Amino acid sequence: MSKKKKKNSIHKTLVEQILDKNKIPYKQYTFATHEEGNVRQMDIEEGVDQHRVYKTLVLNGKNTGPVVGVVPMDERLDEKKLAKESGNKKVNMVPLKDLLKTTGYVHGANTPIGIYEKFHYPVYIDQEAKKQENILVSSGQVGRSVEVNAEQMINLVKGNFVDIRQK
Repeated sequence: MSKKKKKNSIHKTLVEQILDKNKIPYKQYTFATHEEGNVRQMDIEEGVDQHRVYKTLVLNGKNTGPVVGVVPMDERLDEKKLAKESGNKKVNMVPLKDLLKTTGYVHGANTPIGIYEKFHYPVYIDQEAKKQENILVSSGQVGRSVEVNAEQMINLVKGNFVDIRQK
């Protein structure tokens, strides 16, 4: 590979390597980020539908331990629905200080693919993803995402499509 080509190529994240290994096609996205409080946040570009960009939230349940909820960026997770779907009475967000230890990722970089690969936590993706076909999820770095087929991703993480958005 020439030096020029190598310089312009983006290093593949673990998530992209996992997708390659499993022969799941994806498209890489890089977004600008900004500091908000003490965490980095992704800036969604114009032309990218926020409803197709999904955030990965990690919660703790008394019965299950950590569970992963994945919902559109422009929606809120309904913790009561996730608790019921995951077999818990109640679930609570993993505190920010414990996130890296629990998932292996910093806030803003959590990804259902990488978390499942490392820890096999149960993954619940809002059923809206099934209707959209292709969605964007974090590729394990703040500001980096991959567009993947929702069905292929759910099979990879042995997850479930469920109704977990607030109405």
